[in-house]
Amino acid sequence: MLVFNKKSELITFLEPFFAQKKTIGFVPTMGALHLGHLSLLEKSRIENDLTVMSIFVNPTQFNNPDDLEKYPRTLEKDIEKMKMVSDSILVYAPSVDDIYEKNLNSENFDFDGLEFQMEGKHRPGHFDGVGTIVKKLLEIVQPTTAYFGEKDFQQLQIVKKLVKKHHLNVTIVGCPIFREENGLAMSSRNERLSNEARSKSAFIYAQLQLAKLNFKRISPQETIQILVNNFEKQPDLQLEYIEIADEETLLTIENKEKNKKYRAFIAVFVEKIRLIDNIALN
Repeated sequence: MLVFNKKSELITFLEPFFAQKKTIGFVPTMGALHLGHLSLLEKSRIENDLTVMSIFVNPTQFNNPDDLEKYPRTLEKDIEKMKMVSDSILVYAPSVDDIYEKNLNSENFDFDGLEFQMEGKHRPGHFDGVGTIVKKLLEIVQPTTAYFGEKDFQQLQIVKKLVKKHHLNVTIVGCPIFREENGLAMSSRNERLSNEARSKSAFIYAQLQLAKLNFKRISPQETIQILVNNFEKQPDLQLEYIEIADEETLLTIENKEKNKKYRAFIAVFVEKIRLIDNIALN
């Protein structure tokens, strides 16, 4: 398996593929890989001539320095997991300097308001950091298709908006959430949870399923209030937000409308570790 630490070396290697118009699949990650990531790799491997995965913990999208410091970094283990899919995947694992060239700042982006909802409200500037790194990576790898998990659904919508507004020649594909046996959405941050916390965190998905059930028969506001009340009875789970929003605009809804798709979004702290999840409601 080839591992590149410098973008110049990766680009040089990819140039013949560009010239031959080979299809390139791209899976950007921050490492600490799990089965969800591997499912993206497998989809890319099947659909493209070549697949590239980036592993880079991007400092500009972290609001909490402690979270950045503690984010798991497991490159050697990640490579072994990737070999389970294929040993012909290219790995781009750059340094901060290779990506940012000593200019560790985010660009300012306008995502037509998508950046101010949910995660944007609670993590100011987060999506400027996301937009900055995704744009840089897409310009380096120049993929035909890039794959993102739906667990970060707001991020997925923002990346699609980024590609459209900056006229980037890549197709963005959203892929289903992978869950642990108890329903907890797979996340690199789960590695920091104790076994007890993992078990208790199953409550998050159970409440999203309840929201989906209730959404069919009661108002969005009543649906949310039931979940808020349920979380108040769980002292080990601190609810940051629960919102029901339009999938396209990500705006919180007051009333349901026909022919529109809605999703419930949630963020919860467990053992000071922040977990997010979502579910399609219709």
